[in-house]
Amino acid sequence: MSNSISPFILITVVVLYFLLLMVISHFTSKGSDSQSFFNANKKSPWILVSIGMIGATLSGVTLISIPGVVGAGGLNQSFSYMQVVMGYMVGYFVIATVLMPIYYRLNLTTIYGYFEERFGTNSHKVGAAYFILSRIIGASFRLFLVAIVLQKFVMDAFGIPFFATVFITIFLIWVYTYRGGIKTIVWTDTLQTVCMLLAVVLTIIAIGQELGAGITGIPSLILESDYTQMFYFNGGWSDPNNFYKAFFGGALIAIVMTGMDQDMMQKNLTCKSLGEAQKNMFTFSVILIFANILFLSLGILLYLYAAHVGLEVPAKTDQLYPTIALTYLSPVIGIAFIVGLIAAAYSSADSALTSLTTSFCVDFLGFNKKDIPEAQKKSTRLKVHVGFSVLLFIVIIIFKSLNNDAIINELFTVAGYTYGPILGLFMFGLFTKRSINDGLVIPICIAAPIVTYLINTNSAAWFGGFQFGFLMYALSGSITFLGLLLISNSPTTQLK
Repeated sequence: MSNSISPFILITVVVLYFLLLMVISHFTSKGSDSQSFFNANKKSPWILVSIGMIGATLSGVTLISIPGVVGAGGLNQSFSYMQVVMGYMVGYFVIATVLMPIYYRLNLTTIYGYFEERFGTNSHKVGAAYFILSRIIGASFRLFLVAIVLQKFVMDAFGIPFFATVFITIFLIWVYTYRGGIKTIVWTDTLQTVCMLLAVVLTIIAIGQELGAGITGIPSLILESDYTQMFYFNGGWSDPNNFYKAFFGGALIAIVMTGMDQDMMQKNLTCKSLGEAQKNMFTFSVILIFANILFLSLGILLYLYAAHVGLEVPAKTDQLYPTIALTYLSPVIGIAFIVGLIAAAYSSADSALTSLTTSFCVDFLGFNKKDIPEAQKKSTRLKVHVGFSVLLFIVIIIFKSLNNDAIINELFTVAGYTYGPILGLFMFGLFTKRSINDGLVIPICIAAPIVTYLINTNSAAWFGGFQFGFLMYALSGSITFLGLLLISNSPTTQLK
């Protein structure tokens, strides 16, 4: 039976939620300056950073996608996604014990400053440029998917067009981040993570009750379903669910997309010391395991509930959770879902916008090198912040105009290739002592993703059915590493 919630109630909840974010922003941005915006003056409580990173890591796409694909096949079929999550743990250990000590020793504001210390200016710029490109496409993609849900279930009822929904969304993010930056986000992301996980827990309980299991019977309901297979050791490397492939892919994803990503690491660099940053990373990794178990458990229950009420699973499984939460379960669950969705989406988008502004100001405008008056820094930072907000808006509207899921997903996938050169640069810097011809770094780093794309798209035909999947980061990083090796020399000879 349908229990649709009034769009007026939903939009009221959204407004109240944003008012709460504005209040937090007001108190956290008092007396803020550029250092507050970039690194929160290194005074962030590590436990808040740890909790807030959960929301930024999972994002709104995870909230609606991971539960939806549990029964839809592919890498995330049933609990096999936990194989990837287990790999994350290895990756986070490497980040905490190898990368973080370097970042703190060099007292970096952006992690790509390491490339300048190790190689030179061109390496620094190309690393930052690839981050900016990837983050713009990635953040736009995630906001686009969430905006579609908001449009369908909330905004359409008021006749608000899609472009206005996107504009309002980005404008509100800009409003509560433009003054305090990362100092504000550490606190708002903590709130948003709690809201997102609370929405998942409430939905799990509600579905358990609807299926007659109650709270105590939910674990049995999940374990007795057909969706709980976790480990896949058969099928070889051509099988996307192969344990070893998923595990090592997960470790690599964590290292590259967290440890070598300014967006994710900027929060870590706001901790008071290396020791606190490491405590944050270890705590975050443990919480993330339980968070992913919650998401996958929710996915199983959604499919069981759909079968119970005779609901046909949407062709786009992203729509399964919102459809059940907003039209079948109680209004309380629908409201919790909307708040959780917004919280998940914005905990990812607000940090993305802030990290983009930080990277451009520090990596390209040299805020940390030049003796620039604070008033001028603030003015320039504001313009950059507005510029990236506009750019996100334009990219999302382009996605909408394409109206082709295959193309949009391909763009998102291609954006992931840009992490390969970053991985290659870090690996070459960490594992060799050789110097490189910094003037040739840019063509090497442009060629690596192109070669990777060609190999990856033809791998099944060329390598007997083998597909790289998440291992494409290793491929792109390896190609970059080899290219850097070709333009390198012994550590005793400084190339000009």
